[in-house]
Amino acid sequence: MNMNIVTRFAPSPTGYMHIGGLRTALFAWLWARKHNGTFILRIEDTDKEREVPGSIEHIMESLRWLELDWDYGPDTPGPFGSCIQSERLKTYHAAAQILIEKGLAYPDPYSAEEIDAFRRAAKADKRPFLFRDHRPTHPGKWDGTRPLRFKIPEIKRTKWHDAVRGDLEAGEEALDDFILIKSDGYPTYNFAHIVDDHHMGVTHIMRADEFISSTPKFLSLYEALDYQPPVFVTLPPILREDKTKKLGKRDGAKDVLTYRDEGYLPDAMVNFLAFIGWNPGGEKEIFTREELIEAFDITGIQTHGAILNEEKLRWFNREYLRDLTLTPPEVFYQYVTAPLKRGLEARGIPYDDAATLVIHNMMPLLRNSVELSSALEKEVTAGEYDYFFLDPAPEPHDLLNRDESPATALKHLSHIRDIFVKDFDYAPWTYVGIKDALWPYASEHGRGDVLWPLRYALTGRQKSPDPFAVAEIIGRTAAIRRLENAIRVLSTL
Repeated sequence: MNMNIVTRFAPSPTGYMHIGGLRTALFAWLWARKHNGTFILRIEDTDKEREVPGSIEHIMESLRWLELDWDYGPDTPGPFGSCIQSERLKTYHAAAQILIEKGLAYPDPYSAEEIDAFRRAAKADKRPFLFRDHRPTHPGKWDGTRPLRFKIPEIKRTKWHDAVRGDLEAGEEALDDFILIKSDGYPTYNFAHIVDDHHMGVTHIMRADEFISSTPKFLSLYEALDYQPPVFVTLPPILREDKTKKLGKRDGAKDVLTYRDEGYLPDAMVNFLAFIGWNPGGEKEIFTREELIEAFDITGIQTHGAILNEEKLRWFNREYLRDLTLTPPEVFYQYVTAPLKRGLEARGIPYDDAATLVIHNMMPLLRNSVELSSALEKEVTAGEYDYFFLDPAPEPHDLLNRDESPATALKHLSHIRDIFVKDFDYAPWTYVGIKDALWPYASEHGRGDVLWPLRYALTGRQKSPDPFAVAEIIGRTAAIRRLENAIRVLSTL
């Protein structure tokens, strides 16, 4: 590919951005970065009635979260000027003037009521309503007080090529006169995006399939302005998990920053998004950002709908958290300490030096169990991790394994306590060391009878990580203290 690749992501600031927009941005970014090209973030804010304050900042924050950097954007104008459409009105009016001079644009003389009457008449005659059937004979000069319409110069069957969908075509009914500039002076999307893409040198447009039906009108306008059309890259729709319809804000599509707040890693989210409607071939699923850039190709984009599977997203996040190369120890430590701290504070457990040491010791366990930082915080807040930080208050009968007698359990706990006290003055207090010290005794006297009271003495829980892991995490001093407490409790029976 010899051309200088230029792509763009051009959202409207009409509220929060959801996963569909983010996927479009990612594909455009990947294609530009693959070819050392240019990626533009353009804000299409010409529909002022629908604009929501703060949306532009939200869009930029969402892309920054995923580290999808832009070469030109709202904060970085290009050689073509601003990337905010409301600041480019002179450009649209200049293009409109070209069309007026060619006799291909005219002021719309009709009121909304008159147009509605045309629609009703067409419906009554069982024919499609086409504005071109009502073109005024002498429209007069456009003074900006009326909408300016594009006059389709030639009514014909339209054929074009889409990089994903292949050769497409539409009949004459797809061509109709449409508004270029509204009476408020702002251009419509149909006009502005074509003018901007030309002036910004956009070579490839990643777009939703809803724009296929409008392509004949777009192509007619490209031709009228003597613009070279870009490559159309139609992305597959993202479907709800039940596959019944396209995912939208009304169907539960979340604000993309909600995923950030829930604890999804940026690289895991990028990896997940890339596979919604694209497949590089092969069995590999975990790709670094650099690998995605290298592998991404338009030919891998599928035509059929792609399902948003949040369970798969959690899987990606979990895999990234477990992989030391993808999430180094220092990054993982930062990832889990904040939710742990908030959860402990909610429980009233001091976040002191002792708690900090326990958290440090928990890292291997958390590596294999944490899926989301938000879920971890909920678990800690609910008290599911209390036994790592607080000594339990075991019930004496719960210290017994099935029909085990108090005397037998007392003997086992006392023996383990003595091992912890005497055998670890010089031996390392590690999972392997603890297990090696206790395993022969447990094997000789019955693992359940030995390890059940140990587990319960350390945690006060019937379900927990195995006692060797717990003992390593809470430390030797706390383990001995909890065993001595359990021994005292058992002595009351």
